[in-house]
Amino acid sequence: MTTQTFQFHVGIDWASEHYDVCVVDGSGTALGTKRVEHSGEGIGECIEWLLKVAGGDASSIAVAIEVPRGAMVESLIENNLAVFAINPKQMDRFRDRHTVAGAKNDELDAFVMADSLRTDQRCFHRVELDEPAVLRIRELSRMADDLQMDSNRLANQLWEQLRRYYPQMLKLSPAADEDWVWDLLESAPLPSTVGTLKLAKVKAILGAHRIRRVTAEQVLEQLRQPALRLAPGAAEAASEHVLMLLPRLRLLQQQRRATANRIQSVLEELCATPPEGQEREHRDAEILLSLPGVGLVVAATMLAEASQPLRDRDYQALRHYAGAAPITRQSGKRKVVVMRYACNERLRNALYHWARCSMQKDPRAKQHYADLREGGHGHGRALRGVADRSLAMLVSMLKSNTLYDPARRVGVTLAQAC
Repeated sequence: MTTQTFQFHVGIDWASEHYDVCVVDGSGTALGTKRVEHSGEGIGECIEWLLKVAGGDASSIAVAIEVPRGAMVESLIENNLAVFAINPKQMDRFRDRHTVAGAKNDELDAFVMADSLRTDQRCFHRVELDEPAVLRIRELSRMADDLQMDSNRLANQLWEQLRRYYPQMLKLSPAADEDWVWDLLESAPLPSTVGTLKLAKVKAILGAHRIRRVTAEQVLEQLRQPALRLAPGAAEAASEHVLMLLPRLRLLQQQRRATANRIQSVLEELCATPPEGQEREHRDAEILLSLPGVGLVVAATMLAEASQPLRDRDYQALRHYAGAAPITRQSGKRKVVVMRYACNERLRNALYHWARCSMQKDPRAKQHYADLREGGHGHGRALRGVADRSLAMLVSMLKSNTLYDPARRVGVTLAQAC
């Protein structure tokens, strides 16, 4: 990694309501400190002060910050200041250089970041702004994950209540996460009310949701199984809880579908052919979606969470950030290779599902998985091996700007991707 020479180095410690800013020169001498509010006026005042210290030369300023996003970062880059980010864990190690007693405060952290950027710029990574479509898909992708977690949490609550008083319903849907079961619950919220549930009503519910794995007669037979004997009022109380959960589950389901549709529309925009005479800047999304095993969710997560390694065509950074690269620990004669835990969890999950699905669609991926398993590796390690090879192939395709073609694939090596 090449380093760039700057005359002034700035450290910014980000608190909830303000920023502590410290400027050092080339020798590490602090030229000044400043505390600014987290507001448009405060950020503008900070940038004006930095430019004044540098004599108006924005290219001579390098800024270090822990959080590589937000209004401060975007404003600095828009004003042509170089911004570098660092992992908070690395920041803790740099702080030990300046205090062996473990002292910590916002002003000290700002100075430590500025001085560390001056001496160890290679440990930082340059922050660049993503294009609007990537910013949008990142927000939608993370929102989809949040909605999925909320939906799972409420479904687990519903499952617990049904297990408490209505286990017959769980025989129809073990996870209690299907909307046709919710309709059944509203029609017969208590085991004692199943007798009033008509066969025609059950058929209508199954038909509306296109459920064919069970018949209406089987549903009624299951629901009419002997109910649990509970304390008076316990079933009614649990039923009230269930009926309050159902509208929230339906709302989350609607929001998840809407978010998925928006993600699909953004990906279609990225893959769309530009008008005649207009050159397309890149087609990373189209190349990514052409790979076997990559669906909308995986593609959106890759573009959202690994935008900079993909833009740089950096295979090593991509495999490290996604957790596909192992960690080697060696001391004397002892050498251990272990899984990498310091990575982007969302990217790791996307890579796992990509590798799992690619084995179902790509014979080479399936064979590579089988070879690793025969070599004594576990399921997770074998999947990471499949994912690592897929990342190498992706980077090679991005460099050559070509779509996936199984007929042209002759075995992409890791060296070709680097």
